[in-house]
Amino acid sequence: MEREGEQLDPHAGEPLPASDAARLAESLDADENTLRPSFIRRVAEAVEAGDRDAVYALVEPLHPADIADLFELIDEDDRPQLAMLISDLMGGEVLAELNDHVRELLVEALPAETVADFAEQMETDDAVALIEDLDEDDQQAVLAEMEPEDRAAIESALAYPEETAGRLMSRDLIAVPEHLTVGDLIDYLRENAALTAEFWEVFIVDPLHRPLGTCKLSWILRTPRGIALTDVMKRDQTLIPVEMDQEEVALRFQKYALISAAVVDDAGRLVGQITVDDIVHVIQEEAGEDILRLSGAGDGDINEPIHLTIRTRLTWLVVNLGTAVLAASVVGLFQGAIAKFALLAVLMPIVSGMGGNAGTQTLAVIVRALAMNQLTESNTWRMVWREFRIALANGLSLALLIGGAVGLLFGNPLLGAVIGSAMIINNLTAGLAGIAVPVVLDRLKIDPAVSSAVFVTTATDVMGFFSFLGLAVVVGLA
Repeated sequence: MEREGEQLDPHAGEPLPASDAARLAESLDADENTLRPSFIRRVAEAVEAGDRDAVYALVEPLHPADIADLFELIDEDDRPQLAMLISDLMGGEVLAELNDHVRELLVEALPAETVADFAEQMETDDAVALIEDLDEDDQQAVLAEMEPEDRAAIESALAYPEETAGRLMSRDLIAVPEHLTVGDLIDYLRENAALTAEFWEVFIVDPLHRPLGTCKLSWILRTPRGIALTDVMKRDQTLIPVEMDQEEVALRFQKYALISAAVVDDAGRLVGQITVDDIVHVIQEEAGEDILRLSGAGDGDINEPIHLTIRTRLTWLVVNLGTAVLAASVVGLFQGAIAKFALLAVLMPIVSGMGGNAGTQTLAVIVRALAMNQLTESNTWRMVWREFRIALANGLSLALLIGGAVGLLFGNPLLGAVIGSAMIINNLTAGLAGIAVPVVLDRLKIDPAVSSAVFVTTATDVMGFFSFLGLAVVVGLA
């Protein structure tokens, strides 16, 4: 029975002192489960005052993921001090949840032996993520402090290229020989305390350590002890090559609804496994990366050092400046016509602007289709024809709207026909450029999310101005 002044902790099932319950309720927003601004301010004030007891009392009830969020929300200058004040709470779980830039700052401020202790507490894939961003000298210093077995596992993972299955996989798995029975397996799991504590399936391997199949835990628990594993295991499995790009790995997990999958080397031997919790991070990272690259914003991480953000954004702004000059030069070819009929200068941004919007729509769809492997060489021309029809339909609809409005508003049907025709031409350009540019870049092994937007926008601006002003000159408006 709940006593006065106490609340039940839903996770522990035991009474929580009223003071701790109040702190926990204050720290978390009940509706959105996010850290409250007032709580962040209290932590920051305690950190600045160097009051370890106050900081610890506030932070200790939080989940490791919430502690990681706390580091991202407080001021950058306060982060190292916060880490020192709650050093015994800064375990592997907290570091694994930290933003990459925040984690890098903290790790650089910690002694090598402390980082090594954290890494040994973490799953292999999380430990690799912790160490891989360090400088070579710092990596070696941390690895030198680790146990030989843990060090060998991390060095093996670091030998694979970044963003591949080899970097993503965990070596903490359970693999058993094919001759065991279900009873043998259960006894093995119970008697070996050193085995990984978290797993969803057991891999069955041959004498060369090549995976033959998998047994889910539910099957193991519900099958009589005397049944051979080879009689109940699932032989059909999705094997992940160790050098497969992590984006392709994520697509396989999504396509085949996987919870975990075996990772194999070039000889087909089992070297690790990837679980769905790692894939969730990959999907989020890749999706956000593509969206931000379309805008030229780089990583778009608010914790990224400001000089890196400036360099990334400025690079693409300079490129866009060059394309803007190109579009302006097209307008310059018709400055005489614009001088004779100034209304052209008022209306021409409409054509280029609508073309740019249409091109962005097509581009977003095509880049996503390429990323999801929905657009391949086998259906490229079908997609081109599809986008052509969409662009034509949209162009005709917009042409009727803007052409009719301009003709009526300015009492000049010929001007309405010119802007309507230009709208059709530029929408077709937008549709074709929106699919052609990313497809060509993809065939050239260039990331279409990074470069496509610049080329598509340039095409719609140039064609928008050229078609509108050129038609005006041809029909004698100017």
